[in-house]
Amino acid sequence: MNVKMGVTRLIVVLSIAMLVPFVSSGQDSLDTRNRFNYTIQRTIQPIKVDGVIDNLWEKFDTASPFYNHTPTDMGFSELKTEVKITYDDKFIFVLGICHDKGKRVVQTLQRDNTGYYRSDHLTFAIDPIGNKQNGFMFGVNAGGAQFEGSLSLDGTSVENAIVWDNKWYSKVKEYDDYWVVEYAIPFRTLRYNSKNRNWGVGFVRPDIQNNKLTTWTEFPRNFGADDMNYMGTLHWKEDVPNNGRPFSVIPYSTVSSVREFNDSEQTSANKDFKVGLDAKLNITSSLNLDVTINPDFSNADVDQQVTNLTRFNIFLPERRNFFLENNDIFSNFGGWGIEPFFSRRIGLNNGQIVPIDYGMRITGNLAKKTRIGALHIRTEGYESLEAQNFTVGAVQQQVLDKSVVKALVIDKQEAGNGANSYSRNLGLEFAYVGKNGKFNNTFRLHSSHTDEQLDDNFYYGFNGNYNTRRIRSGWTFDVVGENYITEVGINPRLENYNAETDELVRIGFIKFNPYFRYLFYPKKEESVLNWHGSRTWHVVHFNHDGSLNETENNLAYDFSFKNTASLTADVRYRQINLPLPTSFLGDFTPLPVSNYTFTQFGLEYSTDNRKQIRGDIRTSYGEFFNGHRFNLLLNGNIRIQPWGNFGLSYNYNNVKLPADFGEREIHLLRFNSNISFSTNMFLTGVAQYNTQSDNFSVFSRFQWRYLPMSDLFLIYTDNYNTINGLQPNNRGFVLKLTYWF
Repeated sequence: MNVKMGVTRLIVVLSIAMLVPFVSSGQDSLDTRNRFNYTIQRTIQPIKVDGVIDNLWEKFDTASPFYNHTPTDMGFSELKTEVKITYDDKFIFVLGICHDKGKRVVQTLQRDNTGYYRSDHLTFAIDPIGNKQNGFMFGVNAGGAQFEGSLSLDGTSVENAIVWDNKWYSKVKEYDDYWVVEYAIPFRTLRYNSKNRNWGVGFVRPDIQNNKLTTWTEFPRNFGADDMNYMGTLHWKEDVPNNGRPFSVIPYSTVSSVREFNDSEQTSANKDFKVGLDAKLNITSSLNLDVTINPDFSNADVDQQVTNLTRFNIFLPERRNFFLENNDIFSNFGGWGIEPFFSRRIGLNNGQIVPIDYGMRITGNLAKKTRIGALHIRTEGYESLEAQNFTVGAVQQQVLDKSVVKALVIDKQEAGNGANSYSRNLGLEFAYVGKNGKFNNTFRLHSSHTDEQLDDNFYYGFNGNYNTRRIRSGWTFDVVGENYITEVGINPRLENYNAETDELVRIGFIKFNPYFRYLFYPKKEESVLNWHGSRTWHVVHFNHDGSLNETENNLAYDFSFKNTASLTADVRYRQINLPLPTSFLGDFTPLPVSNYTFTQFGLEYSTDNRKQIRGDIRTSYGEFFNGHRFNLLLNGNIRIQPWGNFGLSYNYNNVKLPADFGEREIHLLRFNSNISFSTNMFLTGVAQYNTQSDNFSVFSRFQWRYLPMSDLFLIYTDNYNTINGLQPNNRGFVLKLTYWF
């Protein structure tokens, strides 16, 4: 115990010493909310959203010019952008006039597709509460595809959750040397205090042809273009109109046909008809209730298969909209690799769907500086699993300008008579954010509690970063007890698999992870580079007795080219004191408990992503425990503007270990296609082949948005076992209809 505490204290002292220069650094803010102001005026005449610049827009102020943001944050944009805003009792209206030379890149016509960022577009971002903590963004590309998301602050980084969906309207019209976009955003779509007359507001426009990004406000390029700290101010002369109708109802129905070929008792497909309901209720103008009854997630994107050559489980990202919308209030706890709350642990068990009876979620602001979240979900009993109640509560209190005190409570409880199995997590965190946004540090203290009443159930530590134009740096320090159990979260490193005894062993750890990057910017304007620079990052894990568990030391050099291409070379050195017999490759002799050291070298190149044909390649080779590993990753994409995107990726691993420890080639092949028949009709297809899991799968989804936020889906899925040819596992068809009113 003394050794453990000695190591802990040493790392804490060294970390605090490292932070002192950053804490004492200047806190001057560019104060863009005072420098950039737009006074919004009410329109008397009705606005028609058609992409045509009517004379009635002339009387409203113009937000212009725009400033360069990346790759340089000096001077005004070469391309002129003009934005005007007005409102009536029901809508905020935005007019954008984007001047160019007639060459526009449109990667996609599909709503909320990440190809939006690689397209010419205009984004309108707002902070209606005015606390620089959370907000919304609405964007439209030059092809008319919409893109919306909720904004939240995590440390000094602004997270954009594009899965936030709501009803709003837009229209694009193209001309020879400019294009026009008009927005109409209903007040009932937003969460705000009608008495607050000063909102944060920002506008972002890229110049894809010249690989530039421009913003209405002027601030350093080391901050994201949608950073809420550097928005301007949208000033209302009178109280903001009320939200309007306080609720929305979204019923759905599905008809499905599913066949499980491995079930000998099922000789034909099971047919099913299912109905359910989602509802949204505005409790106040800034606090809302979401309800789901008998939810269905069949239209969610398919999981992307991965190759796992680590000692620990890999957790795939959440893709279900009910859990993703406003999820940041619950998920922004913990740190890298340790998350007390991870919504994918609800309604899923080892990839199998566990039916959900109902769910409720309240999120929003009680006051300008007080944000809350409460979540309750009831799952049905499934096979050997009992029905479960999941309850989560979170609160954020803003202090010291942008800093936040956060608290979290998680309860998982068996339902039914006499149920006594439970798992609970408690957490308290303080996230300090400097006024200028360069420095942040979060301190955390968490505990877990189960019906077994185990000791050593803590998790505490801190992490942060310090960023300037040239410096990107950060640190993480965590201490995790061997019984810090997160049944509704993730903590993969805690559970170690013993390949000889076929059991999981919990091993607590101490983690220290510093990283540092320094960037060089070319002085000559004709340089082919945006920037280049070196970075180094280190991950050290100690056992609780102070002995070394694992260390990873990395060094890389990066080049970013003006044509959007990039090049990286890296070297990685690892030392692992393997605590348990471990097998990576399947049915081979497990690697014995021992000390392993190995080095790997890597090279990665990405082509110009503005081209119709683009791609990237990464290759690495080196030692791997007591053998060698070669990895090749290829990604290619063909774009047929604006209606089609077709991608192919291939991940190849060749692992050779000596003696009977194993030798294996692993292939992972993925083909994906996105076809847009219009901005309201799409066809998505994915085919994946993974030799590590002996699986071939196909996913296809047709979507027709026949009315705003109302959809018809047709989904087809097919899975095969490939051990002895193609043997079908399961096959399904789903027809789903939703209607938003």
